Formats: sequence, C-alpha cells, structure tokens
Amino acid sequence: MLSFPMLLTWMRVLLIPVFILLYYLPIEQARFWSALVFLLAAVTDWLDGFLARRLQQTSKLGAFLDPVADKLAVGAALIMVAVEYQNLWITLSAIVIVMRELAISGLREWMAAHQIRQVVAVSRLGKWKTAVQLAALIWLLYGGELWGIDWGMLGYPALYLAAALTIITWIEYMRAAWPHLKPTLR
Repeated sequence: MLSFPMLLTWMRVLLIPVFILLYYLPIEQARFWSALVFLLAAVTDWLDGFLARRLQQTSKLGAFLDPVADKLAVGAALIMVAVEYQNLWITLSAIVIVMRELAISGLREWMAAHQIRQVVAVSRLGKWKTAVQLAALIWLLYGGELWGIDWGMLGYPALYLAAALTIITWIEYMRAAWPHLKPTLR
C-alpha cells in the first residue's frame, strides 16, 4: 500500500510535465498557472517529508525518491527560466545550482553507502537556500505583475541570492565530508 507521503512525492514528479506544459501553452495567464503548479509541487516537497516523519511512514524508497523529485522539478524550472530570460547571470546561477545539487546528491549517496550520511544532513542554511531558490523560481516562472509587484524583477535578485547560498552550502557540506573523503583519495 502506498503511503500518503509517498503519494505526494509521486504527485510532485507528475506535476513536472504539467507545469512545463502550462508554461508553453498559448493561453492567457499560462505562466501564472505554471508558477502556481510549481508552487504546489514546492509545497508537497515540504509536506511529504513532514508527514512521513509525523506519521512514521518513512521508507528507503521515499528517502531516495524525495530528493530526486526535488532535483527534477528544480532542474526543469532552472532550464526554463535560463532559456526564457537569456540573461548571463540567470544562466550562471542555474548552472551553479544544478552543479551543486548533482554534486551534493552524489556525495550524500556515497556517504549513505558508508553509513555516514548524517555528516551531510541538510543544514538550516540549506533549508533557507531551498526556500529562496523556490521563491525565485516561482517568481521567474510567473514573470508578470500582480498586486502592483513585478514578480519577475523580484526573481532576479532572489535567484542570485539562492546561487550565493548554493555556493556557501556547497562549501559547508564539502567541509563536513572532507575528513571522510580524504582517506579515500590516497
């Protein structure tokens, strides 16, 4: 039987083609609806982990699939905004974020294989990075004006901040892992 938290994780994976399709549909407010679906996916990212712990329905598959779903959703959104905005700093930010996500995911898998995954557990700053990154992507996906606020313009500095936090947390995780990695490099 599929647990509710696992169902939410799978739903997040299924929402990826939905927000991509909505973004490119030739309909009025397509980007608004795309950003809204991405927001829903971001909320399920928080909710599935919270519920899995709260309901004691954690699983190895869930622990593996949850970050994969996150990387797929964020990666798709980063590619979309990099292509859409055609801005060097947006593109560089997207590249830095994707590189870090892949590197840290690989590092976590290596650490898990050696039963020391807790060494690179998500930090508080890592959670802030994720929140800023998701907000930036929602704003950039929408890119329009609502309530007198140009959300696309807010997305630029937010994505740059997310990229800076990405680099800081990348260094933070590598520093924590280094004592365990160093002996394997000989």
